[in-house]
Amino acid sequence: KPRLPTKGEQYYYTTSKDRFTTSNSVSSIRDPCELTLTVVVPAYNETERLPIMIEDAAEYLKDENQRDPDFKYEIIIVDDGSKDNTSETALRSAEQYGIKEHLKVIKLELNRGKGGAVTQGTLAARGKYILFADADGATKFSDIEHLVKRMDQVIDQGQGVVIGSRTHLEGTGAVVKRTALRSFLMMGFHTYLNILGIRGIRDTQCGFKLFSRKSAHIIFTNLHTERWIFDIEALLLAKLFKMPIAEVNVNWHEVAGSKINIIRDAIRMALDLLMIRLCYSAGVWKVTNPLLSKVK
Repeated sequence: KPRLPTKGEQYYYTTSKDRFTTSNSVSSIRDPCELTLTVVVPAYNETERLPIMIEDAAEYLKDENQRDPDFKYEIIIVDDGSKDNTSETALRSAEQYGIKEHLKVIKLELNRGKGGAVTQGTLAARGKYILFADADGATKFSDIEHLVKRMDQVIDQGQGVVIGSRTHLEGTGAVVKRTALRSFLMMGFHTYLNILGIRGIRDTQCGFKLFSRKSAHIIFTNLHTERWIFDIEALLLAKLFKMPIAEVNVNWHEVAGSKINIIRDAIRMALDLLMIRLCYSAGVWKVTNPLLSKVK
């Protein structure tokens, strides 16, 4: 299950009069929703790329709020034990782009990995919808409109997952040209996903995924993996609970500064996939619906 936050991680940071101050304790996904949307952004050493992402998000979110005053939102930046000034950069950007009342930073004391950061942010979300978005800003933020529209079409009994997809961009200039090794590894990766039971999803790794509050509550209270492969376990849990899952094409472009090492991370992901497969098959990992307190 997700590691419990430390005492320091139970508070968030915001900005006031150009100073960074500890504010109230974080909220809980167990509480009733208070907002329309929560955007969760995991960030590790992202002083260069994060401001661009925040600017893009702020432009859309402010316009949406002006168009519909009932549209309320928050952005949760989860600083995953960064060694640079990621937290300060996020707070300065929030002030620069006029959203300091809407952006908060949760600082993890130690690096947990992308999945761990997303989990901590999601479990503190106050939104009806919860969007996980990468810090690099590779996906055009306004494409969330398409995800929300699709969510409204597929949601069933409060449950639904809609994920951004880049497969329509294969072969275009928007996607980095893959080496033969990378193509081979990706082919093997998707083959193994079929064996694992994740079928019918073309792009499992796009960093732009929308969850209904109920689905996020169920999935992220059961998530075990904390690094790159967390997307797969999240989708596996969604399938286990028979949640509707849909894909929507998004505008995406390659952004420099990726922290993925194709060989090292491919090996790590393969081992993590094997662990997921074995732990669920053997019943080592129990799955509980927190809304019903039933174990699967």
